[in-house]
Order: sequence, then structure tokens, then C-alpha cells
Amino acid sequence: MYQWMVWFHLISLISWFAVLFYLPRLFVYHMEQIEKKEFVEVVKVMEMKIYKYIGIPAFWATAISGTALAFMYPVNIFSTGGWFHAKLLFVAFLIVYFFSLGYFRNILLKDACKKSGKFFRMYNEVPTILMLLIVAFVVVKPF
Repeated sequence: MYQWMVWFHLISLISWFAVLFYLPRLFVYHMEQIEKKEFVEVVKVMEMKIYKYIGIPAFWATAISGTALAFMYPVNIFSTGGWFHAKLLFVAFLIVYFFSLGYFRNILLKDACKKSGKFFRMYNEVPTILMLLIVAFVVVKPF
């Protein structure tokens, strides 16, 4: 059962990260083409669908399966060292980032966003950095 849960967690995680990587890129297009109203209306629909229909279910599937894995792990994962706690810290940052995307999506929907395309280009790098750290903690277990 444990291997199936790992499989489900990885599939969920890949789906969630697709949203974490692509949605901010849509925000870049949204802001850089703001004067093209027809284009922006199409992007707004894309932003809504990727966040609501892929992002939220993938987030919950990842969170639930990750929690299940923590309790199914053959060794008491909470006493194996600081790597797991560090991973959880960066996962918490990733969760905050995900919900910040929802916040920005709502502001963009109302045409009230003051951020630039350049801001969203930089913001788009956050999940990559967090992913590198999280995977390093899980694979290398440095502490």
C-alpha cells in the first residue's frame, strides 16, 4: 500500500507543480499584453481553469497523500532528523506561494493588479527554488 501512496503522491505533486510553474507565466502574458483586451479575456479563462480545476484538486491530493505517507513511513519520520522538519518548512512556503497565486489571480480578474510582467517573471522562479530545496532534503537528508 505504501508504494501506491508514493505513486499517487508523485502524480499529484507533478500535477500541482505544473500549475505552480505555468500559472505565473500566464500572469506575465496577462500583464505584458494588458492593452489587448480580447487576449486578456482568454488568458483570464485559462488562469481560472488551471487554478480552479487543476491546481486546487492537485494541491489537496498532494497534501492528503503527503500526510498519509508521513504516517505510513516505516520509520518514525518525526524523529529521523531535521531534514523532515526543513522539508515541511519549505512545503509550507510552497503552500503560501500557491495561495498567493490565487490572490493574484483574483486581482488580475478585476483588472486591479499593479504588478508588472517583470515581477511575475521573478515570482515564477519561487517554486523552482523551493522544489530544489524540498527534493534535496528528501533525497540527501542533510541533517
